[in-house]
Amino acid sequence: MLTVSSIAHVAIRVKDIDRTLDFYINKLGFSEMMRLDKDGKLWLVYLRITDDQYLEVFPEGEGDRAAEREAVGYNHLCLAVPDIQKAVAELDANGVERIRPTIKAADNNWQTWIEDPDGHRIELMEMASNSLQFEAIERLKKQRK
Repeated sequence: MLTVSSIAHVAIRVKDIDRTLDFYINKLGFSEMMRLDKDGKLWLVYLRITDDQYLEVFPEGEGDRAAEREAVGYNHLCLAVPDIQKAVAELDANGVERIRPTIKAADNNWQTWIEDPDGHRIELMEMASNSLQFEAIERLKKQRK
């Protein structure tokens, strides 16, 4: 079995790099880590999510929007937040529209959803101590002992 320590990054392609950077940096609070050029023009921008997780943003995407959620391929990015109500207040303060209301989902976690300017769906999730994921993680920890 392959030994994996974490998901290091997710990569997206966007139509308008300035509009996208405004959203992720000025609205969500990510910071730009670095840029890479290729053949004399911008090829890729790295945005920090955490010290060891980042979002790769490739410019010059084709089309108007990301694929709909039923399409095969990338479906959404989920960002863990410590407090869903605080996250919602921050989104509201920054003028970020939610595409789904805040709910307690079937897995017992609190969540709300937003989209970036290109339609990439982003779930914001506060993991509950009685959630299916939390319980599964605890069960797996016990099995490893």
